[in-house]
Amino acid sequence: MAFPLVLSLSIFIIFLCYKLHNRLTAKLPPGPWPWPIIGNLFSIAPMRFRCFAEWAQIYGPIFSFYLGSQLNVVVNNAELAKEVLKENDQNLANRFRTKPLDSVSKNGMDLIWADYGPHYVKVRKLCNLELFTQKRLEALRPIREVEVTAMIENIFKDTTKPGDDSKTMTLRGYLGLVSFNNITRLTFGKRFINSKGEVDEQGEELKSIVTDGIRISGKPNLGEFVPWLRWVFKDDNEALESQDRRLNKFTRLIMEEHTIAREKSGETKHHFVDALLTLQKEYDLSDDSIISLFWDMVQAGTDTIAITVEWAMAELVRNPRVQQKVQEELDRVIGSDRIIDETDISNLSYLQHVVKESLRLHPPTPLMLPHMASNNVKVGGYNIPKGSIVHVNVWALGRDPNIWREPLQFRPERFVEEDVDMKGHDYKLLPFGAGRRICPGMNLAINLVTSMLAHLLHHFVWSLPNGVKVEDIDMMESPGTVTYMQTPLHVVPTPRLPRNLYTHVE
Repeated sequence: MAFPLVLSLSIFIIFLCYKLHNRLTAKLPPGPWPWPIIGNLFSIAPMRFRCFAEWAQIYGPIFSFYLGSQLNVVVNNAELAKEVLKENDQNLANRFRTKPLDSVSKNGMDLIWADYGPHYVKVRKLCNLELFTQKRLEALRPIREVEVTAMIENIFKDTTKPGDDSKTMTLRGYLGLVSFNNITRLTFGKRFINSKGEVDEQGEELKSIVTDGIRISGKPNLGEFVPWLRWVFKDDNEALESQDRRLNKFTRLIMEEHTIAREKSGETKHHFVDALLTLQKEYDLSDDSIISLFWDMVQAGTDTIAITVEWAMAELVRNPRVQQKVQEELDRVIGSDRIIDETDISNLSYLQHVVKESLRLHPPTPLMLPHMASNNVKVGGYNIPKGSIVHVNVWALGRDPNIWREPLQFRPERFVEEDVDMKGHDYKLLPFGAGRRICPGMNLAINLVTSMLAHLLHHFVWSLPNGVKVEDIDMMESPGTVTYMQTPLHVVPTPRLPRNLYTHVE
């Protein structure tokens, strides 16, 4: 009995000594002491971005921790974010991929999870020059506007339904429908859910694939960080293989449908599926690359749009002054005899400030997707060894009291007083990232979020249900890579325009 105990204690002491020696000699960023084998895996709270902001108060704005034997570094202020995303951009442009991410990205053959290199440069060029050009986004504008106006009609019908006196509704379902239909129509050229919320067979399969993918990728798996323990997670590996087969079958079926339709009609649509298939030879893309790029679109666009709009609406309900000011601008620019279209957005400056302020306080991806060091670099005076994972805490940047006056206050006027860019040039506001890995769909996301908010606020006044106070709204996030409100927002909409402007026209 004594020998195993002595042996375990000896291993533990040796491990601590090794880590202490490593920190002192390698000049790594400070951080919590890791346990043998597991590192700090079980010390991290579910909402990592909040946990990391708290650790930054203890260890400083840059700190390190271990997942198994894998070194992770977190930066929590704008100055350090600039070092990571600009000064060391190329050396920190690789990705760390877990096994689920390896699977969905076809071993990094996509854009989001690809390492920085010739493939990434090629696919990035494809996105910038072909998929997310202003011309293509403009061609796809009718799809976005149809989905948003359909949402308004559904809200109007539900809030004016006879016999329903409460008029309270959960906004998330309406926002999610717009996001889902918009991204599937842009990506796959198909609408899987009708205006009544009825899902067809393919749509059910797509939703199931997305839901299972989130569950599998979010499940803690020690084998990702302690390779010799991977055999323990055999069931997870089988689930992953099954998920991969379903994803491939679903996507190839849609690719085949579009190929047949294109051969029959001779017409190429603006949807991403047709664009990618017609550009496949020119850009030397494998089928795996095309499939993984489709799923990049779905992953990046399905949740983040709905999340952003729900947080913004929560802040507007909590701050009636701001809501009224937006509506005064809408009445001045749009009036009450027509509805908004996306070309109006450039004239709605205060609404644009509201979007910025919401993204400052509630970035849908509060921790930037992990970067990985391809070479040894220095950040904040500390050594970051090759192979380290580097995280930028976007949530902490937006709430840094050293940069933002009254950082916890929702005050869009701050962007009138100071022009702050959110497209990767000002490192204190980075909802879409910066540098080589900045989100290529940024303009599409901003357009859709702003359009949804403009329509919601132009058509309705939004208030809390009877008996609910501002302080009763739960403003805590749910755990995950993307962060919904922990408790869905319940609101009461009151129509403010003539009845004929609530009719949705395809």
